[in-house]
Amino acid sequence: MAVERIGSIIKHLAPGSAINQIQSKNPDDVVITLALRTPLTKARKGGFKDTTLEYMIYALLKQVRERSNLDPALVEDVCFGNVSDGKAAYKLRAAALAAGFPNTAGASTVNRFCSSGLKAIADVAHQISNNSIEVGIAGGAESMSLQGDRLDDPFDADVLAQSQEADDCMQPMGWTSENVGRDFNLSREELDKYSAVSFQRAEAAQKAGWFDDEIVPINTKIKGPDGELKEVTVTKDEGIRPGTTAEGLGKVRAAFPQYGPLTTGGNASQVTDGASAVILMKRSTAIRLGQPILAKYVGSTVAGLPPRIMGIGPSIAIPKLLAIHKISLAEIDVVELNEAFATMAVYCREKLHIDPSKMNPRGGAIALGHPLGTTGARQVVTGLSELRRTNKKILLTSMCIGTGQGMAGLFVNEA
Repeated sequence: MAVERIGSIIKHLAPGSAINQIQSKNPDDVVITLALRTPLTKARKGGFKDTTLEYMIYALLKQVRERSNLDPALVEDVCFGNVSDGKAAYKLRAAALAAGFPNTAGASTVNRFCSSGLKAIADVAHQISNNSIEVGIAGGAESMSLQGDRLDDPFDADVLAQSQEADDCMQPMGWTSENVGRDFNLSREELDKYSAVSFQRAEAAQKAGWFDDEIVPINTKIKGPDGELKEVTVTKDEGIRPGTTAEGLGKVRAAFPQYGPLTTGGNASQVTDGASAVILMKRSTAIRLGQPILAKYVGSTVAGLPPRIMGIGPSIAIPKLLAIHKISLAEIDVVELNEAFATMAVYCREKLHIDPSKMNPRGGAIALGHPLGTTGARQVVTGLSELRRTNKKILLTSMCIGTGQGMAGLFVNEA
């Protein structure tokens, strides 16, 4: 017994032991057995502009059911992130039933702003880990064509009067982007240069077919100029702008001149519609059911920071998550960091010393779009696809969160 104990301690202290532990395989690991998403389309003028939130979720969940070869009666809960639709929980429940999941499966939505999709994954993973359920579906969906997250009225004056940071929660996201750029001396030139690379990577990935295994085609209807609805099949991301250059982006006017000169429609995330989903269960369950194991969910965390610079949330959340699991950023193979704005992406990359080749290798939200409740899950779907393509192992996802928070998640590729 003493010899075993000493051996265990030595193994724990040995270099690389933490990363080995993360990659170890145990029956109780929570794993992902399927990861899919819809194409991401331009809000108010793209392929989903006339598609309801419930239909978008239904169409994706139907594909999830069909492609998983999993008895839908085994699914015990479905949780989706959504930010802008107050009736999203009703719509998710109806969509899940319509997609062929029985009424024995529950359904709920969560809202942690841009990280809602990752929050949904974490919530379902924790339910499984705690033996509350055996099989669950998590993801996110957003129709920014039909909804928005703009505040209609100021918060209660007595609340705002108590704290400047409470008042800062009212700042529009574009304002917070300008705060980051100004506070940390970022230049318009470096923001446009970063954004051009995002577009170029996304264009190259789309042309090479790298998105094909993560995207499912969605049949829907779109209203033409004559007002008539016609059936279409949406198959690819629409926000990618071929031939984008930093010089071209440099000609785009400031989007929020009242707040500052840095943030533009070319170096900020696009307003977008889309949905993503993953199936989760324990490794032992996946093996018993004959389900393919794509990845292992390792863990996630959230961290707070001043609301006025909410964009730099990943620079707080990522070190916290790495510290929890005792690994370094150098041991991460792919970092999917949400490009809400180039200001926050450039700051976080430089602050954390992220290898540019590892960060958003297929482009990010600047090029692909940012359906608010979807992105946290979309990054997982895209990141795992990239790990499969390159035969790499460790995925780190992170995003900033409105009102001053950051969230990060850690996954291991096993496909």
